[in-house]
Amino acid sequence: MNQQLIRRIGLFWSLFGLYLGALGQPPRGPLVVSPQVNADKSVTFQYLAPQAKDVQLSAQFEKGPVPMTKDAQGIWSVTVGPVKPDIYPYSFRVDGVTVMDPANVAFFPNERFKASLVDVPGDTPLIHAMRDVPHGSINYEYYPSIAGTTGSLVVYTPPGYDQNPKQKYPVYYLIGGTTDTEETFFKVGKTNLILDNLIAEGKAKPMIIVMPYGNIAARIAEQKGGPKPADPTVRDGADAVKRANDFTEDLVSNVIPYTEKAYRAIPNRENRAIGGFSRGGGQTLRTAFHNMDKFAWVCAYSSYLSPQEMDGNFSQIVNKPDLTNKQLKLLWVSVGSDDFLYKGTVEFMEYLKAKKVNYKSLITDGGHTWMNVKTYVAATTPLLFR
Repeated sequence: MNQQLIRRIGLFWSLFGLYLGALGQPPRGPLVVSPQVNADKSVTFQYLAPQAKDVQLSAQFEKGPVPMTKDAQGIWSVTVGPVKPDIYPYSFRVDGVTVMDPANVAFFPNERFKASLVDVPGDTPLIHAMRDVPHGSINYEYYPSIAGTTGSLVVYTPPGYDQNPKQKYPVYYLIGGTTDTEETFFKVGKTNLILDNLIAEGKAKPMIIVMPYGNIAARIAEQKGGPKPADPTVRDGADAVKRANDFTEDLVSNVIPYTEKAYRAIPNRENRAIGGFSRGGGQTLRTAFHNMDKFAWVCAYSSYLSPQEMDGNFSQIVNKPDLTNKQLKLLWVSVGSDDFLYKGTVEFMEYLKAKKVNYKSLITDGGHTWMNVKTYVAATTPLLFR
């Protein structure tokens, strides 16, 4: 076969390959940039949907859906704000169907719908902002878990961890809420950046943060081929308590031993903290109160236990307050004034006060949001391991 024929055959297959590749690509349309944060803190959102009849913006900084308008190219857009600097979830409602923003790679890790995220920066960098400071690392880990399953963790190690192989660190076990994944404290809560900034300012001690997945029942069902169970309907009902106890078993029997083998963790209660948001806060309180020999630092974000559960399951905590106060170097409870768990959380604080159990608290504005969670993480981590 002569060289000219070989070149022609090669050219043919190259062009054919490009043709097939083009067939596999999504249809190209006008360039859509979304979201765009403007200098005055207003934000412009765009969505390409030439055939849509109605598109609305749904964002956590708005009280309700915001109508968008379509241009001649089929791009729907709206500018809102100015918006208070923070990180917010948002989505589009397209002819009644909720969708992510396809122009945005930042999204909210979740078991259900995954909203997109918009980061509105402050004029002065916020505590969760990327700053020019030494940064820690984020690692994804897998460990042998209960019922023969494999669990997953996101682990933060502080700046200098790899450069100081002889140094050991305290550990903060940090648990997300209902429908959150092990990534949520990292990707939405920006816990790694908060710690980087606080450590750089000398406000927080260098620590390892371990972020587990809190829905043990869902993971077992997924890995065993069963249907995912619905979430418990009663926060302190028998099903919720059983699932919390399963989480406790996994954390104490599997996650902590794995962490202390894989990382340079200081293996005693004075150097272990546990905290969580919403369901993760309930798991935090139950795990800590069942295992006072394991944790000396406890942080409940937007969460509580009822007086009935405390009296029935944790009488040792409230019947011997002097011992409890000696054991716990920090018991923290925080909630937003518009949070749907506000009433129960405040009642929990009042219950602890009546029982003479010491605690620190913070009540903020706002609701059951990750904007508040970042505030609570930034407020509590400087108190840990002091």
